[in-house]
Amino acid sequence: MRSGLVLGKLFGIEIRIDGSWLVIFLLLSWNWATVLSSAHGDWNVVLRWSVAVAAALLFFASVLAHELAHSLVARSRGIPVSNIRLHLFGGVSNLQREPDSAGSEFVMAILGPVTSLVIGGILLLVTSLISGPQRIAIGSLSQTMTGLGPVMTILTWLGSVNVALGLFNMLPGFPLDGGRVLRAGLWALTKNLRLATRWASWVGRGLSWVLIVGGVASAFGLPIPLLGQGLVNGLWLAFIGWFLQNAAVQSYQQMVIREALEDVPVSSVMRRNPPTVAPNRTVTEFVHNHIMQSDDHGFPVVDAGHLVGIATLEDVRRITRDLWEITLVSEIMTPFERLTTLSPDANASAALDSLAGLDVHQLPVVTGDRLEGVVRRGDIVRWLQLQSDIGDRGRDAIIAR
Repeated sequence: MRSGLVLGKLFGIEIRIDGSWLVIFLLLSWNWATVLSSAHGDWNVVLRWSVAVAAALLFFASVLAHELAHSLVARSRGIPVSNIRLHLFGGVSNLQREPDSAGSEFVMAILGPVTSLVIGGILLLVTSLISGPQRIAIGSLSQTMTGLGPVMTILTWLGSVNVALGLFNMLPGFPLDGGRVLRAGLWALTKNLRLATRWASWVGRGLSWVLIVGGVASAFGLPIPLLGQGLVNGLWLAFIGWFLQNAAVQSYQQMVIREALEDVPVSSVMRRNPPTVAPNRTVTEFVHNHIMQSDDHGFPVVDAGHLVGIATLEDVRRITRDLWEITLVSEIMTPFERLTTLSPDANASAALDSLAGLDVHQLPVVTGDRLEGVVRRGDIVRWLQLQSDIGDRGRDAIIAR
């Protein structure tokens, strides 16, 4: 199933937000409104909250610009981008494969932080020219913005936070952008992407523990240089460290999985003779004889040995129950012409990338228009567990893609 709410497309790239985004958006708005109550005690509640919500939305617009920079460079290098997803920790560009060279990795990674730094620098320059250079002083936000109007208040904060975003992402903790820059350098030196990923992942895990320990210490009142102190700030820092720890481990596991599948044909991992449905069956028959009898989400629609489409549980949900008896499977299916298919000799790693990029449960494997089988993430997981030692972490890495 596709995760998150689709907002639309920019430059042909789908933009999504998931449920966790609402949590951080509300927290950011509330925190910003609290800061404004100190900096602008003369503002009424409606004005403070309006500025807080506008600032939070513009912050995520900045995050989106950061991710678009990654995605547009990736596409210029021939790497498909399935979507950009905004979530609790900011955003992520979902690339369907790894870059093919250290140079591509470096350019893709560095341009995101550069975009944030440029946005932040321009905004701070504007506020400096209008309000004076003293406004850029690094210190208490409430003191820095005292006396500014709503627009200048937003620009001052947004400039500062974009600079902070760019600098934080340049920390050498894989899979942060700085960690990817580090991996690009290691890749160029070793000529070995897996080894470079392992080393960069170790650095990322080390950084994550620094953040976790520093966050816990900060939560208990110990002042940490550049990180401040306080229960909320400390817990948030520790939470970011925990997230980075998991992301570093998972990113390396995905690399191991990719290498394990690199020379494996789809025919070795696909499910042969999958259950199929005829196009002239009613939706009622389809539901009771197929969907209710299996844990599959989709079924190839086959007519005289030829694949004519795919019918899924989601297709059934699009029509009301009283139409099931008079509606045929052929009327609700996705036709063959619109399907993404694989050949039996296609690369299994590419098949996994397609499953992740399209965010679907299975893909049909065909020769011409004749169905040879289907390939699902679960099939790939089982093959890997039989053929390699990826274990549960590897399984989780595939599920998370």
